[in-house]
Amino acid sequence: METLKDKFFERNSELSMEFSKYVLEHPEMDDFLAEERVTVFLPEFDPELREFNMRIAKDIEAKGGKVLYVKVKQISPKITSRLIGVEVVAN
Repeated sequence: METLKDKFFERNSELSMEFSKYVLEHPEMDDFLAEERVTVFLPEFDPELREFNMRIAKDIEAKGGKVLYVKVKQISPKITSRLIGVEVVAN
């Protein structure tokens, strides 16, 4: 049975993968990532996950850790293919 923590893990994993793509496309992000910090996502479109992640972040900071907060306004739907205008003809 999938727990709520499992669901949060899956949602955070998706955000992490998308953030990795974003970082590759935006080299200026290297400055933020140079220092050792725990990356915590704060998705505005998912208040439940945002609250869960904020509690984790505050716990990390309370223990002396550093956090990199990544606020995300929204995420676009998954795209399985980038092809446009495909026409398939079979004889």
